[in-house]
Amino acid sequence: MMLENTRGSLVVWFSMLIGLLFQIMPVPELVEASRPDWLLLVMIYWAMALPHRYNILTAWVLGTILDVLLGAYLGIRSLTFSLIIYIIVVNYQKLRNFSVWQQALIIAFLLLLYHLIVFWLQFIIFHSEFDLEQLLPVVSGMVLWPWIYWVLRRFRRRYKVR
Repeated sequence: MMLENTRGSLVVWFSMLIGLLFQIMPVPELVEASRPDWLLLVMIYWAMALPHRYNILTAWVLGTILDVLLGAYLGIRSLTFSLIIYIIVVNYQKLRNFSVWQQALIIAFLLLLYHLIVFWLQFIIFHSEFDLEQLLPVVSGMVLWPWIYWVLRRFRRRYKVR
């Protein structure tokens, strides 16, 4: 039982590491604007699947790590990740009952909320300007959600993550 639990935790943290790497890896400039929020999508899945183990503290830590890696102001992503994961954890039982396509629409709304809060915080700090191009990751995240859900669910079942 202990070995199975450890192996399950390693699978979850490995998937989050992959999400973090996808989030920071260089991509062509043409694709950069629509890069999905890989790490947030992976965290949303695990918060929905195992809210008692991967929740706000996990979001805070990974958001801080992402802020450091991106060279952003410390706390912007940790705050927004925590807020989004809080919403997921509070409503995980409802979200599980929706179909994957309905979940994708809800995830799109949460990604929109995430991007608007990040923009608002950056506007306060940097006086940055809003561009609709900043919302392209919402669309790509919504489109990729069924695939991410399917892949992570397969890993969860194969490695008996509990």
